[in-house]
Amino acid sequence: MIKSSTVPMFSLSRTLVMARSTFTQLMRMKVFYFVLVFILLAIAINLIRLPHTAGPESAGAEELRTLKSPLLGTMKMFCLLLSIVATALLIPRDFEDRTLYTILAKPVPRLDYLLGKLLGVLGLIFVSLVIMTIVLNIVLQIRTAGLIAETLAIAESRGWSEETIALETQEILKHGPSWSLLAGVLTVFFEATIMASIALLVSTFSSSTLFTVVISVLTYFIGNFIAEGRDYWLQSSAVADSPVTQIAAQALSVIFPDLRLYGVLDASIAGQAIPPAIIGKLALITFFYAGIYTVLSWFVFSDKEI
Repeated sequence: MIKSSTVPMFSLSRTLVMARSTFTQLMRMKVFYFVLVFILLAIAINLIRLPHTAGPESAGAEELRTLKSPLLGTMKMFCLLLSIVATALLIPRDFEDRTLYTILAKPVPRLDYLLGKLLGVLGLIFVSLVIMTIVLNIVLQIRTAGLIAETLAIAESRGWSEETIALETQEILKHGPSWSLLAGVLTVFFEATIMASIALLVSTFSSSTLFTVVISVLTYFIGNFIAEGRDYWLQSSAVADSPVTQIAAQALSVIFPDLRLYGVLDASIAGQAIPPAIIGKLALITFFYAGIYTVLSWFVFSDKEI
């Protein structure tokens, strides 16, 4: 029998085993049915042109924006809901079926257990995003090629200059498959990572899945308005120059991440260029917050009697 004192605090191999087990567990919940719904939605939007996209003002690049907006919005909604709900379900379910007792008795350190659960959820989100992104790119490529062909036909009938044709073609290509699109999808994954980490923290001290989901959703909405609220508080507070006020404002920034920073998705839909440096900065911010919430989860879970 191996004594728990001889077991390392962290093992990458054990964490990956837990992550693979969590991924399999989530797969059994038929999560990928939603991905199938997304694929059908993408095909339907590609084949059906809504009335408001039929006019001249909605041609070309505007039509691609109209196509991308609901699909990327659906991807984001799915990933955020999956990150919260899936994470909120895992620990309570392991308690209920007593799987947790078996895992920790092997022994598996609690840090490995928590990291494995988190990585399993993120793995499923990543795979789902890859599948949906491939479908989105295929649909966009088909529609982009069709729009370019239509533009060239119109240009020929109206005698457009080569410069005008080049500008119109470039504008259409800018809204097709591009780095900007992939950058927007990456920010969705980053945001889902933070929300999964928050749900993990809440689930370590709450036995109610509903409570974990509600608190995580509230935290998401707070994160979207925390910057404006903090700025308003600092400007209107009578003690705005007080060190205590400044420290409290910084503490709020650590507790509640500013999710407005992940608004890159809107720029992606608009076809704007997104510098890789911005994605790198968001990756570091995501790692910072996910790390903080995971460590806090470990502290809380370590003191929990099981």
